[in-house]
Amino acid sequence: MRKIDKIILHCSATKEGQSFTTKDIDTWHRARGFAQIGYHHVVYLDGSVHKGRDESLIGAHCLGQNATSVGVCYIGGLDSQGRPKDTRTPQQKAALDKLVEELKTKYPQAKVFGHNEFAAKACPCFDVKKEYRQ
Repeated sequence: MRKIDKIILHCSATKEGQSFTTKDIDTWHRARGFAQIGYHHVVYLDGSVHKGRDESLIGAHCLGQNATSVGVCYIGGLDSQGRPKDTRTPQQKAALDKLVEELKTKYPQAKVFGHNEFAAKACPCFDVKKEYRQ
C-alpha cells in the first residue's frame, strides 16, 4: 500500500443541485487523458459515497500531491451562475465528515487539505482548515 499523508478534498465544479456520478467524472477525466477517474471517493448529493479509483493506486486529482494522497470529491461547488459556492447538502456534509473520519482512522498520519491549498483554484469552495484541521 502507498504511504498516505494527505486527504485532499475537492468539488466537481458543477452547478448546485445538478446530479453527476462517478461514471460521468470518469468520462470527463478520460477525455482529459487520464487512465480513469482521478478521485478515490465521490460524495453524491444524497450523501452516498461512491468508490472511484482504488486507494492502492496513485490518484490524478492534485498536481504534485497524488503519490501520497487520497482524493475525495463532492458533487457541486458552483452556484447557478457558475461561481464558486459551498453547495454541499446536509447529507453531503455528514457523509464527508464520516468519510474523513474513516480515512483518518485508516491513515492516522494524514492531514486534511482543500485542493485550493495546492492550486490557484476555489475548489472545494469551503474552508477545509476551519472544518477539518485537528
